[in-house]
Amino acid sequence: MTSEYRPLLMRANRLLGSALIEHNLVKFEDLEAANERLLEVAATGQVRQSSVLSILVYEKKVLREEDVLHHVVDDHGVGVVDLRGYEVPEEVKKDLDLEACWATWSVPFDREEDFHFVATAYYLSPAVRAHWEKKLGGQIIWQATTMDIIADFLDRVHAERTEGAKAGGSTRNTRAPFPVASGSNPPIPVPSGSKSPVAPIPGGSAAPFPVAGTLPRPPGTS
Repeated sequence: MTSEYRPLLMRANRLLGSALIEHNLVKFEDLEAANERLLEVAATGQVRQSSVLSILVYEKKVLREEDVLHHVVDDHGVGVVDLRGYEVPEEVKKDLDLEACWATWSVPFDREEDFHFVATAYYLSPAVRAHWEKKLGGQIIWQATTMDIIADFLDRVHAERTEGAKAGGSTRNTRAPFPVASGSNPPIPVPSGSKSPVAPIPGGSAAPFPVAGTLPRPPGTS
């Protein structure tokens, strides 16, 4: 990851941690330990692993990601989306800033007039919401999702850009900010015996609870 995005990554994680404490989703001492670990990982430049949420869920095992998702849905009225079953328009994908997506664990995945649809695993971080509101302009319809779904989508976009570059297409943003293994992986290595925080559903997709097949319409549209 370039130095341009490191402050965004650190602020996104710091404010997410504060929100997890505020909403009683994690204990202060567990967050402190996760923050220390985050600093260690971030210093190595491993952006995929530089996530306080990943550390709390997969490494420290003191938080379940589905609990965060249910809180976002129940207390904030945010919908959910599974990008693995969603056909993202090509014009949206080609404009994606992959480093910003990894730094915020968020993906703009559709647009309808002045409304932008953004999937995020970091909705509780005010820094993440502020970044995309400023970058995209217009109004944002937020959709919650998991880190695994975000990682899978970004890996696929990177692979498509790499193939396009080989075929003589655009080279824009073809370099991933981390090593990409073949296939899709959890956002951080999961020790043997660990389970993904969400159960698989038919077709290889995963979602914390049933996901509607269509997006909610922006207010004022027919």
